[in-house]
Amino acid sequence: MTEQTIDIENFDIRKILSFLPHRYPFLLVDRVVELEIGKSIKAYKNVTFNEPFFQGHFPGLPIFPGVLIMEALAQAGGLLLLTSVTREEAAETLCLFTGMEGVRFRKQVIPGDRLDLRGELLRKKMRICKMGCQALVNGQVVAEAELSAALMPRGEL
Repeated sequence: MTEQTIDIENFDIRKILSFLPHRYPFLLVDRVVELEIGKSIKAYKNVTFNEPFFQGHFPGLPIFPGVLIMEALAQAGGLLLLTSVTREEAAETLCLFTGMEGVRFRKQVIPGDRLDLRGELLRKKMRICKMGCQALVNGQVVAEAELSAALMPRGEL
C-alpha cells in the first residue's frame, strides 16, 4: 500500500477491524493516530473499568495486565505490518506474534488511562519481522519490548 491509500484521519475502529481478526473483548487498539507505512505506527487504547479482566485483576485494585499491554503492542505492530502490503494480501494474511525480548514494565496502567502504543519496524526478512515497541501513559513509558511477528498466508495455517 502507498501512503495515499491510508486515510489516517479516518483510521478508526472500523478501519482497524478491517485489518485485524481480533474482536471484543480481545481487540486492544481503539484508534491509529499516526502511520508511516512500513516504518512506524502510533495508536492508542482507552482503558476502561468495564473491561472483563478488571473483575479479577485485582479486586479493589484494578491493574491492566502486563500481558495485555504486550498484546496491545503486538496488535498495533500487526496493523503496521498489514498496512505495508496490498489490501488483497492483507485480507489473506495473518500477523502472528512470535516472540518478545527485553520486556520491561515500568509503571501500572489503571482504568481511565489512555495507553499510547508506539511501534517501529526494526527488521523485516521475508515473512519475519521485528519491531521496537513502547506503551506510554501521559507521555511516560509504562512498558517496552522488542516484538517479533510472522506474516503468514491464512491458507498455510
